[in-house]
Amino acid sequence: MNLSSLQPAEGAVKNRKRIGRGTGSGRGGTSTRGHKGAKSRSGYSQKTGFEGGQMPLQRRVPKFGFKNFNRVEFTGVNLDVLQSLVEKDNAQTIDLNYLKAHGLISKNNRVKILGRGELTSQVEVHAHAFSKSAIASIEKAGGKVITL
Repeated sequence: MNLSSLQPAEGAVKNRKRIGRGTGSGRGGTSTRGHKGAKSRSGYSQKTGFEGGQMPLQRRVPKFGFKNFNRVEFTGVNLDVLQSLVEKDNAQTIDLNYLKAHGLISKNNRVKILGRGELTSQVEVHAHAFSKSAIASIEKAGGKVITL
């Protein structure tokens, strides 16, 4: 090891265009910006969606319909999924923390229990909403439905 063998670590030095370093560099003069026009000036920044004066796409496309901003989104969890969890863990109550721990919902999700499949275990289920068939199936198996 001596001073003549030192070199920078791999990836530390990037080979990039050095522009505006005189005509001898091959990238002097206009510094790869071309001649005149907005893009050649300093301080230029193009607006998002700007298409050179042409009518932008977001204004050309027709808008229709209605978006209800008060809509409440639910994450659906079916009975067959609950049954498989109960068989795996032998759980007596299924609440939001339990569903979150098993990766079925995330932090702020509202949960609706749906009626696909069959629930055979006697389980207490806590959720924000239930379908009629889910309620019937849970109560038929001897379980409890608790709406949050």
